[in-house]
Amino acid sequence: MFSIGDYIAHPMHGAGVIDGIVSKRIDGADREYYVLKLPVGDMLVLVPVIGCENIGVRQIISADEARQVLAAFPGIDVSMTQNWNKRYRENMVKIKSGNPMDVAEVVKGLMARDSERGLSTGERRMLHSAKQILISEIVIALNLTYEQVELQLNDCMT
Repeated sequence: MFSIGDYIAHPMHGAGVIDGIVSKRIDGADREYYVLKLPVGDMLVLVPVIGCENIGVRQIISADEARQVLAAFPGIDVSMTQNWNKRYRENMVKIKSGNPMDVAEVVKGLMARDSERGLSTGERRMLHSAKQILISEIVIALNLTYEQVELQLNDCMT
C-alpha cells in the first residue's frame, strides 16, 4: 500500500505524487482511491487502492534506472511492422506493460516513423501519450524539467 506523498507510476497516465486518499461510493460499495496528482497539466487521477497492482501501478524508478533509460535511448532498435493496426496493438501492449524501457521503445519508434513518413492521428496521439508517460517518470526520478528530458530525447533522434 502506498501513502500520501509517495511517487508512483501509472502505466497509462505516467508518474505523479499521491495527493490524498479518498473514499467513494460506487455501485453501492465504498471504495478507497489514491488521488494521483500528475505534474503535466495538473491532472488528478483516482486509482483504486484495491487492485492497483493489477493495473500496474508501482513506485517510480530510481535515479540510476532513469539514467539507464536515457543512456539506452540512442541505441534502441526502431524496427516496427508496416501494418499500422498490428503496430498500434504491439505499441499499446508495450505502453500498458508500464516498463519504462518498453515505453522508450514506443517513443523512439514513433519518433523515427514520424520523421520518416509522418504519423496517423492515432499514432500521433499515442506518441504524445507515451512521451508524457516516459518523461513524467524521468522528470521525478532525476528532478529535471519536462523540457530538459524532452530535449534529451529529441537530441538522440538527430
